[in-house]
Parts: sequence; C-alpha cells; structure tokens
Amino acid sequence: MAAEPEILDELRRLRARVPQLTGALAIGVDGAVLAQDTPGVDPESMAALAATAHTAAAQLADATGQGEVREVLVRGVYGYVATYTAGGGAVLTLLAQDRVSVGRLLLEGRRAGARVGDLVDARAAALAKAAPKPTKPALKPTPARTRTARAPRTTNTSARTTTES
Repeated sequence: MAAEPEILDELRRLRARVPQLTGALAIGVDGAVLAQDTPGVDPESMAALAATAHTAAAQLADATGQGEVREVLVRGVYGYVATYTAGGGAVLTLLAQDRVSVGRLLLEGRRAGARVGDLVDARAAALAKAAPKPTKPALKPTPARTRTARAPRTTNTSARTTTES
C-alpha cells in the first residue's frame, strides 16, 4: 500500500521533535501499513505485531473494566515500544531509545496519535463522500395476477327466502 503523504509528514515531524525515536509506524486497525519511518525494521512484521499487541491490550482493558485502550508502553533492555490508539481507524507505534524521556515520549506520542487519527478519519470521510451511493437493485417486474373465472352462481328457486315468525 502506498504511504499516505500527510501521515508520513507527521511521523517525520514527530521524529524531529523527539530525537531519541528510532522509528514510527502508522497502521490501520487491520494491520495494514498506512505510513512508516522505520529504518532497519521490517514494517510489515512490526505492523502485524503492533496490531496484535493493540488488540490484546484492548481485550485486557475491557476485561478489567478500564474502558477503551489508549496506549501500550513496553520497556525492553534497549528501549521502548509505545503504541497509541489513533482515532477510530488507526494505531501509531513508536520505537525509542532507552535514554528517551518517557514523559516526552508519552506526550508527543499522544499528540501525534491524535493528529494521525484526525488524518485517517478525514480521509475515510472523504472516501465515503466520494464513493457512489449504492442504488437499490431494480425490482423484477411482477407478473400481473390473473384470476380464474368463477363459475356463475345458480339460483335455487326452491329455497326459502322468507322467514316465518
């Protein structure tokens, strides 16, 4: 899939604001790569793992009554992986060195996630607006109903037509 230029610009600006970031990836909730700036890391594999981690975190948050998941932070020996919900249709994943300010990472990640979410939501709305509206399928003409002719009524002259009191 071709990278979304606006999202890619946002990822690059984010990496300029936080120099300790080593990568940034925006994916759809289905795991499709929307934009990536991840030198040295396979974006497809990272997207699949990020989507899985986000789904697992959403299930954990739901099971414990914490509401919708907003972010996931993983600290490894060599650094951090932070994943943020970005609007209704995307996930933002950031890779950072161990010496990053975690507060700065969280703050900038949340802001960038909101902007990426806005871009994804705006694009989805534009696509929905530009898409042709579904038309109702043409109804098959129903054949005209035909009735079978009734047999003519016969009158019985011997039947009583008056009531006796």
